[in-house]
Amino acid sequence: MKIEAIKELGSTYLGQGRTSFLVWAPFAATVEVLILTPQERLVSLTPGHKGYFQGIISGVEPGCLYCYRLDGAKDRPDPVSRLQPQGVHGPSQVVDLKFPWGDSQWRGLPLRDYIIYELHVGTFTAAGTFDAIIPYLDGLQDLGVTALELMPVAQFPGERNWGYDGVYPFAAQQSYGGPDGLKRLVDACHQRGLAVILDVVYNHVGPEGNYLGEFGPYFHQRYRTFWGEAINFDGPGSDEVRRYCIANALYWITACHIDALRLDALHAIVDCSPQPFLAELAGAVHREAERLGRRVHLMAESDLNDVRLLRAPEMGGLGLDAHWNDDFHHALHTLLTGEQSGYYEDFGRLGQLAKAFREGFIYAGQYSPYRQRRHGSSSREIASHRFVVFAQNHDQVGNRPRGERLSRQVSFEALKLAAAAVLLSPCIPLLFMGEEYGEMAPFFYFVSHSDPDLIAAVRRGRKEEFAAFHHLQEPVDPQAEATFRDSRINHNLRQGGNHKILFEFHQELLRVRRELAEMTDLGRSDREVWGDEKARVLMVQSRGDGGKAVLLLHFGREPVELSPPLPEGPWEKRLDSAASRWGGPGSRVPDNFTATKDLVLSLPPQSCLLLFQREAC
Repeated sequence: MKIEAIKELGSTYLGQGRTSFLVWAPFAATVEVLILTPQERLVSLTPGHKGYFQGIISGVEPGCLYCYRLDGAKDRPDPVSRLQPQGVHGPSQVVDLKFPWGDSQWRGLPLRDYIIYELHVGTFTAAGTFDAIIPYLDGLQDLGVTALELMPVAQFPGERNWGYDGVYPFAAQQSYGGPDGLKRLVDACHQRGLAVILDVVYNHVGPEGNYLGEFGPYFHQRYRTFWGEAINFDGPGSDEVRRYCIANALYWITACHIDALRLDALHAIVDCSPQPFLAELAGAVHREAERLGRRVHLMAESDLNDVRLLRAPEMGGLGLDAHWNDDFHHALHTLLTGEQSGYYEDFGRLGQLAKAFREGFIYAGQYSPYRQRRHGSSSREIASHRFVVFAQNHDQVGNRPRGERLSRQVSFEALKLAAAAVLLSPCIPLLFMGEEYGEMAPFFYFVSHSDPDLIAAVRRGRKEEFAAFHHLQEPVDPQAEATFRDSRINHNLRQGGNHKILFEFHQELLRVRRELAEMTDLGRSDREVWGDEKARVLMVQSRGDGGKAVLLLHFGREPVELSPPLPEGPWEKRLDSAASRWGGPGSRVPDNFTATKDLVLSLPPQSCLLLFQREAC
């Protein structure tokens, strides 16, 4: 059989008891498949072009366990394993990719319709599985969420991990429910009109259970990342490494029906080639989406503020669709908390948040005191709905020594203000699990490694990571089971008190956002932003065919009176966080009023106010 006859990497069940195997192993002279169940046998694979080995083996059904024997000596799991039932060191399992999907009418969502809810599968429920999430989907839909984002689910060591130590990129974590559990969750989301985003990691591979380097040159000989060896995207053998990563992205999209991929830490990918891997990945994904007749998006996470990630290829860009905007978070966080340590020293001025509302990136080439160099590039020409913004996410909560959420750092009024800034921004808003009701549990960084030296290194690394932030507290032990257990959220909190009010406030904000989009189109450039540094008030005015909307965000700790430049005429108050309905001190603005040049509005501390002026018929 010719090597070209088998296209799919890994093991692929063909039906009638036949399974194909295709593995890239240029470092091996011989490769055999060790079939472990139902009875043990050893079958040699045929060597082919560029270090591939392949073969079709009869009597191998879904559920069979196997591994590859390299050079007659080392038994290793499949680099393209789709299920590791016994963990990262155990054998791989043949999986039937067929699934009884019920989402045949689903075509995905346009970017501007995304309202993202990020969660960690292991701590979102007590069971910590894909299936356990499904009963909560209706509640998320009622909240106003349109997209579920899963932190990485690729197989990692043990049963407790953020997911960034994944070592089998194609294998959905077995303790979460494996590939079928993931597909059941995705199918349930699509039947409710919810898109699914999956966080994927192409900048490194976890340390424990990582056998890729024994198969071929998956890692670069010259570059390293903060987390270990860098993936080889531009050295000898990099063509096949690229194929591996692109095949992984297409697997999630085609076999698992994922709607968008969040590409983790792109600043850690080193690629000096004239044809960048990320451009090749974007092209492959978009072509596949077109073939499938679906909307599929690629979302970048990078701290470089590099607008080339978002530019079209014909403009010298890499062609990604959206970008997480850390600048927005940092500007908002410092205004709310007053923190100035670590990277927060670059922020703290109201005008910076105003720039994030107007342009996206705040640092667009100017000097960064924290980095001690110029940083970023201008994103002024990029549409607002291509930026993902947030007041909290897994990184910004979990990468604090005590994992404390914003609910532990600021007042109830400030939580409502933060929600309004994010959910009424012109960008794609993201909520981190539990944020909508003010979850009080921390979200710690946690692992469950088995190597004592690795555990010690992780503990040491966490302490060193926080040195720049001058925190007095020691980080919690990431290896302890209690660290993971304490990170589980308590959904029952939303049933009463200020938690219930905050949930309903988020719900109302998202209702208003839909109304605002219909009236003014949040993504339009017809928007003005002012920041009054002295009064600590940010004003955003949007216009459209339906009328005008003005959002006032007051970050000051004292009441303020101001004369906003409102167009004259009748106005209606659409939302006021100070209203008693929202647990506030009481609104100081009437429900309806006429704006004149002498108008003065009184805003309580840390409050938000949304005003509408409807277009005259």
